Amino acid sequence: MAAWAYYRLPHADHFIHIQQTSGEPEAHLSCAELNCRQGFVVAPFDIRPDQPILLIRPDAVEAYPLPGKPGISGIPGKSGKSGISSPSPSYAVDFANYHAQLLSGTFRKIVLARCADETTAAPIAPEELFFRACRRYPRMFISLAYTPQTGYWLAATPEILLENDGPQWRTIALAGTMKLEAEQLQGEGETVTWSTKNIQEQRYVATYLTECLEQFASDFREEGPRTVRAANLVHLRSDFTFSLPDSRHLGDLLMALHPTPAVCGLPKRDAFRFITHNEHTPRRYYSGFMGPIGPSTHLYVSLRCMNIEGGHYHLYAGGGLLKDSTLKQEWLETEAKLETMRSLLFDS
Repeated sequence: MAAWAYYRLPHADHFIHIQQTSGEPEAHLSCAELNCRQGFVVAPFDIRPDQPILLIRPDAVEAYPLPGKPGISGIPGKSGKSGISSPSPSYAVDFANYHAQLLSGTFRKIVLARCADETTAAPIAPEELFFRACRRYPRMFISLAYTPQTGYWLAATPEILLENDGPQWRTIALAGTMKLEAEQLQGEGETVTWSTKNIQEQRYVATYLTECLEQFASDFREEGPRTVRAANLVHLRSDFTFSLPDSRHLGDLLMALHPTPAVCGLPKRDAFRFITHNEHTPRRYYSGFMGPIGPSTHLYVSLRCMNIEGGHYHLYAGGGLLKDSTLKQEWLETEAKLETMRSLLFDS
């Protein structure tokens, strides 16, 4: 089967189908190798020879109207399956290990991720799950990609890594998470009061992006932070807009940005190394990035995602830990994030 991808931009009423009609996608071992390239990118968190960046060649590109209409306010349906309120033993071990590094001052922030496996009585076509996500989550970037190397990956993510509108470029610092409850679900999170932990976590990410952009961009400015909604969660977001004097070196900027502290930690290099050696569940293509690159670039961090294998689904989520994080609090945050994908499986 040839490699292909569907994607739908936030609030769009159509989706794009990109198809490579022959051969396998290009495999790359560095973001810098994406300089001057075009296609649909499927990138992992940890880029390795057995887990490369894949670039689907855009042999055929078509736009189609979305079937059905978006759900009201993008509120997720109830999955009919309750989350697990008590942390798993493996997650508890990871949390204790990560938290000890924060208390000792090794890291200012570090992100702990996990995977939850689900099954359905009969397999659901990946394309159907994509359309369910488009209807339910109009605010998010929805993508479904298939390659022979990776299989099917579906993401519904609010986090822009890098995108452009003509000569103007944009990235965001997205961090901090709260779950909307009861009457809050009728709004955009305007009544939420943010904790010091969430504010500090988001500020770390924004500061890091500023330092990266100073090396590559001109005329950049930051707006925010502000509260933004994604499904039944809200986050703190700052927007960075800027110009790139030479967009032919886009891959070099991606190399500096990925992975951002929002999915890794600070100091970034040390946190990345610790995660890849200590996390119980390999992230694979979760917390990497996906999207089209070229004259029109829309690259998003692969959050709220699942790997689809017939009637088996591997759901991924993570959360940023600081010194004052608690095991129960962080577990419940990942459960809330997993519900974004889980609800697609059990409520059509």
